[in-house]
Amino acid sequence: MGKKYTIGVDYGTQSGRAVLVELSNGQEVADHVTAYPHHVMDERLPGSGKKLAHDWALQHPDDYLEVLRSSVPAVVRESGIDPEDIIGIGIDFTACTMLPVDAKGEPLCLKPELQDHPHSWVKLWKHHAAQPEADKINRIAAQRGEAFLPRYGGKISSEWMIAKVWQILDEAPEIYEQTDLFLEATDWVISQMTGRIVRNSCTAGYKAIWHKQEGYPHNEYFKALDPRLEHLTETKLRGDVIPLGTNAGGLTEPMAAMMGLKPGIAVAVGNVDAHAAVPAVGVVTPGKLVMAMGTSICHMLLGTEEKQVEGMCGVVEDGIIPGLFGYEAGQSAVGDIFEWYVEEALPAYVKEAAESEGLGVHAWLEKEAALYKPGQTGLLALDWWNGNRSVLVDTDLTGLMLGMTLLTKPQEIYRTLLEATAFGTRKIVDAFHSSGVHVDALYACGGLPQKNKLLMQIYADVTNREIFVADSKQTPALGAAIFAAVAAGEAAGGNDTVIAAAENMARVKDETFKPIPENVEVYDRLYREYNLLHDYFGRGENDVMKRLKSIKKSVE
Repeated sequence: MGKKYTIGVDYGTQSGRAVLVELSNGQEVADHVTAYPHHVMDERLPGSGKKLAHDWALQHPDDYLEVLRSSVPAVVRESGIDPEDIIGIGIDFTACTMLPVDAKGEPLCLKPELQDHPHSWVKLWKHHAAQPEADKINRIAAQRGEAFLPRYGGKISSEWMIAKVWQILDEAPEIYEQTDLFLEATDWVISQMTGRIVRNSCTAGYKAIWHKQEGYPHNEYFKALDPRLEHLTETKLRGDVIPLGTNAGGLTEPMAAMMGLKPGIAVAVGNVDAHAAVPAVGVVTPGKLVMAMGTSICHMLLGTEEKQVEGMCGVVEDGIIPGLFGYEAGQSAVGDIFEWYVEEALPAYVKEAAESEGLGVHAWLEKEAALYKPGQTGLLALDWWNGNRSVLVDTDLTGLMLGMTLLTKPQEIYRTLLEATAFGTRKIVDAFHSSGVHVDALYACGGLPQKNKLLMQIYADVTNREIFVADSKQTPALGAAIFAAVAAGEAAGGNDTVIAAAENMARVKDETFKPIPENVEVYDRLYREYNLLHDYFGRGENDVMKRLKSIKKSVE
């Protein structure tokens, strides 16, 4: 049998990217990006230009099909590969990105009479206007002692499925009534490719409170939220929930013709972007923490049993790799904090110095910050510029910098911000350990590890663990291609397990970051101080951050 290939499509916030991958070695033969024609709609609807309220973020479902129309044929063309040798396609997606569809699976927003209705459109993951509903979901679950709540670190997010569905019911009951199903966008795109609607175990578990053994929360809970929601899960959230790597069905003839592929090839069940990255760095066994590092960090870890861990975003059976429990935690700002400092708080002379040396500002700051030893700046920061996701799960916390003097330099502040985010990751590692879930090594993917070596060394020193870095710049798309190989199966030239596919296709760089013992010792001392501040300001002993916020609101 000659060389075989699969295609992975990574759906991001602004664009979608297709990658054509060779199955024997994971080589990325070709890739192509399609920007979404309608971008993120957070101010107005298309067409009429109807104004959207604050905290809304919508998308156009046809933009997702545009990626299939443009990027998939492009990678086939560019690679020169015979479509006969492409045996499967898989996708990953931002989540929870959801939409209402009718009985035929058509998005309501594409009906002419509903195009001016904001609630008929796709709600993007970062649509935050369902916060009042999320607050009630959490309050009522806590009052009732619902068993699901601790699995999600004690809080269900406004970004997730139930809050978004309830917002539609609250504000547009007529749209709710006309909806046959509420779907994750990843499941909708798969339904367009196969003609079958199935739900994937990843988004169902992490975003829609589904549990492999117990199913959704019981109807009594939904009735307590709102009597109209009593039968939500068996009506508008109905449908089989299928493990990742399953073949959702063959590619239909019209879609195959549109994409330049062979009809009937395997289409893998939908997946989530960060979670798809885990097998793409070769992680298919417990004990290895995968960090998808960018503006924020998503931390993912595999375990053999379900344990309750403080501040988790969720623990889901089959949620990341079939047959294992997937834990997810996160930091809500990392790259965003470094970006804030460079954009909003940096003296002009740094930009001039970087320019004169022919460097970007971040590269100049990294170079200068690397000249300091751990502890040499005398500074310490709390990394809460965008609240805290894990382990405190509190969006009302804010940033803190301690130890500044008249001699403090910009590069010292920059280094301290890098260190603060590393302490935040260590806090998550410690939470896993104290609950009996082991973390032996760290794996990093995303934009930051490729760009900032100092950051990776600090993370190795602060966590006292070796860090392996992804070799692919398109890690989620590579992961989607790995799941496509599993959906195709060995008989078609793919693989029967994710473990076997990852063995051939996953790639990490040869260079790793190992902890430096003398740095570890100093960072241990600093981390003790970080912990004191973390608990003092984060666990209610001193709520000054929240009081400042309320004073700010009172004078606005």
